[in-house]
Amino acid sequence: MKLINIGFGNMVFANRLIAIVSPESAPIKRIITEARERGVLIDATYGRRTRAVLITDSDHVILSAIQPETVAHRLNGRDDAEEEPGEDE
Repeated sequence: MKLINIGFGNMVFANRLIAIVSPESAPIKRIITEARERGVLIDATYGRRTRAVLITDSDHVILSAIQPETVAHRLNGRDDAEEEPGEDE
């Protein structure tokens, strides 16, 4: 099983991911709100701005502070030189 770093040392099993999306659209905001109400929202942003929303096959919704493209590259096995937010702080 492959683990993917979604920022700040947090990991997700790659085989559980269904989608990696940007949080700007109204339908995604609605998914986040509904997940919070159902108690299946996992906020892994450490207080930073949400940049990626990960949806799992168990219907959990995970918020990440790194870009969806970065998560996708990590999923594909490529490790970009792009740094995570707050690493230099």
